[in-house]
Amino acid sequence: MTIDVGAHLKAVRTMYGLSQRELAKRAGVTNGTISLIEQNRVSPSVSSLKKVLDGVPMSLAEFFTLDLQVNPQVFFSRDDLADIGDREVSLRLVAAQRPNRAMTIMHERYRPKADTGADMLSHKGEEGGIVVAGRVELTVGAQNRVLGPGDAYYFTSAVPHRFRNFGDESCEIISACTPPTF
Repeated sequence: MTIDVGAHLKAVRTMYGLSQRELAKRAGVTNGTISLIEQNRVSPSVSSLKKVLDGVPMSLAEFFTLDLQVNPQVFFSRDDLADIGDREVSLRLVAAQRPNRAMTIMHERYRPKADTGADMLSHKGEEGGIVVAGRVELTVGAQNRVLGPGDAYYFTSAVPHRFRNFGDESCEIISACTPPTF
């Protein structure tokens, strides 16, 4: 696959809200250099392109692998969230179809007496969340606490953990995890 370096540079510059003049100033090159590259009238060397990208800042690898959809979806209605849970635990994932997601954001709902299972969860990364409604018992390693509306958590996900709704009402949590595990 051949990449249109000029169009790609223009899209990156626009994404960062920079004028050609501002990018040139940051990169230490002339305004004309940026203009010529974006018009594909010159093909920059690797070192020249690296110098221009330092003005963003962005690595060459990021530049060539960045997904520059014309208008990536930014807002998601309730119906857009993919439910990846089961009958007892609803896990509604934000931007499930977005390529190269760097995090997981979920709206979690635990029915009364529901939990994440008898086995403790453990995976790479970090996660955090805020209880929106109801109460949930969260066990992280040897620590255990019941959290209610407005209470929050944040921990290293490699530590074994478990969520359990021991109450008679549903519990809702808004959570995030990075890197994405779903």
